[in-house]
Formats: sequence, structure tokens, C-alpha cells
Amino acid sequence: MAAITKRGDRQWQAKVRRHGINTSATFETKARAEAWARQTESEIDAGRFQLGRVEADRTILHEALERYLAEIVPRKKGIKQNTGIVRAWQRSALAKRPLSSIRGADIAAWRDEKLKEAGPQTVIHHLNLLSHLYNTAANEWGLESLQNPVSRVKKPAMPKGRERRLTGDEESRLLAACDASESPWLGPMVRLALATAMRQGELLKLTWGDISTERSSAILRETKNGRTRTVPLSTVAQAVLSIMKRAPHGPLFPVLTGRAVSHAFAKACTRAGIGDLHFHDLRHEATSRLFENTDLRDIEIASITGHTSMEMLKRYAHLRAGNLAERLG
Repeated sequence: MAAITKRGDRQWQAKVRRHGINTSATFETKARAEAWARQTESEIDAGRFQLGRVEADRTILHEALERYLAEIVPRKKGIKQNTGIVRAWQRSALAKRPLSSIRGADIAAWRDEKLKEAGPQTVIHHLNLLSHLYNTAANEWGLESLQNPVSRVKKPAMPKGRERRLTGDEESRLLAACDASESPWLGPMVRLALATAMRQGELLKLTWGDISTERSSAILRETKNGRTRTVPLSTVAQAVLSIMKRAPHGPLFPVLTGRAVSHAFAKACTRAGIGDLHFHDLRHEATSRLFENTDLRDIEIASITGHTSMEMLKRYAHLRAGNLAERLG
């Protein structure tokens, strides 16, 4: 017969001693502890009990997250972002529960609640990290019997990508406002974004050592997908670089954070009388122009922009069709 003991506020320990197997686990409620004990005794009697189950029942999600933070996060890109996600999970109500007690329904309930305060992409990032934690625990931490509850949950649908383009004389007004900004790097950064389709983070990490004037190219060593990418530099991009103050190995842009870029860009847009324009929209504008103004194939454009899926580029296909129609007359 299992022993159920209260060990503190909302902590109930269940101990099972049966046929030479001793195991225990702690739960938030007595009912959960009793249910676990009955299931464990049944599995022992039927010969289906797995030793990995013991650790899964004993390991609290908060503890697993701490181990994940120490062992896995340092090996991933985006350490700061992943650390924030780990800490967010540790603040959740689920963090107090054993790994084996968390069900798909619990994850679904968390997802629906999180969507009230965060966008789909943020929720997906959180779910992906938790899913990876479960897979790591099962494959590398000896918790072979652990089932991944995240795999049973539908992830939120991503909204349709923004289609904001620069219209009329917006580009000239924007560039004039950027040049008049108190941040002298803003004008060159915006021009380079429009000429190369680089992401904001990629521009911030560029150094002068990454620029090859001989090959008319820039090598991006730190990208969103983790793959090094070489971007050809058009004559427009080269002209921008030629008037910038150059350092032997320093960064192209002396900016510490993306937030500083967003703030300076928003102020320039306000000064120019331009509404609903984000810095990332410049990447969409630049990619659109590659489809409209060049004869490059889709795969060649993808190698420039860094899109890893051709599906992502399908949204631009209509631009090429329109351009061809104009040429046909």
C-alpha cells in the first residue's frame, strides 16, 4: 500500500514500495499523489514499470529548466533570448510540477493564456524551448519513459506577413530625416538595409573586417538561422560604405542595441511624416525590389536575403509577374 504524506503547503509525497521497487514523487495535491501511486503500483504488478519513470516523476520542471539553462542554453544561439524564455517558464505555475505530470491539456491552457499577452511568434519560441527540454531529458538525461506533452499541442498560427512598401516620395523624405537624425549612423544603415535586404541584427553585427572591397561582398557570420551568408554589394551599397568612417576591425555601426536603432528610426519616421513603418519593413522593400528590378532566380535571391524556405519567397512572386507584364507591354 502506498504512503501519502503532506510535506508542506501544496506538497504531497507519494511513496511506493512493491516487489523490491522503492520509488516516490511529490505533487501539488493529494489526489494527484494518490493517482500516481495507483498507476505506479499497477505498472509494477504488470511488469511495465520503467526506472526512467522514477526520475521523471521526481524531477520538477523548475529543476529541469535550471539544468537546461546550465547545460544546453550556452550551446545555443541567442543565449540572452533563451535565458529569458527559461526564466519565464520558471515563473509559470507549471514549473512547480513534476515533468511526468504535465499533460498536453496543461500546455494548451498555458498557450491560450499566454496568447492574451504575447504574439504567436513569442508563444511558439516558448513552446519550442520546452519541447526541446523534454526531448533532451528523454534522450540525454536518462528519462527514457518521459513523454513530450508539447508534441500533442497545436502551435498558434502565425499572422500574415506585413506588406508595407515605401510609397511615393516616402523614401526621399525618410532618408532626409535619417540624415538629420542626432544618430549619424542611421542614414547609412537605412541605405544599406535597402540595398542589401540585411536584417537589423545582421547590420549591427557587421564589422569592417567582414567587408571585401575586392569581391564587392560582405560576409555575415551571425545570422538569424545560424548560417554564414555572403551578400553581394551593389554599386549603391558600395557608395554608402565609401563615405562611412572606416575602422580596421571595428563595427560598421557604433550601436549597442537593436532598441536604439528602433528608437532612432521611429523618430526619423515621425519627423518625415511617415506612419506605420518599421525598420524590418526595409528588408521587405529590398527583397521586393530584387524581384521587381533584377532577373535573378528565386534561389539566387534567397542566397542574398537568407530566406531558408522557398515558401517564404512565394509572397513576392506576384511582383515578378507584374514586372514581366510591364516588359511585355
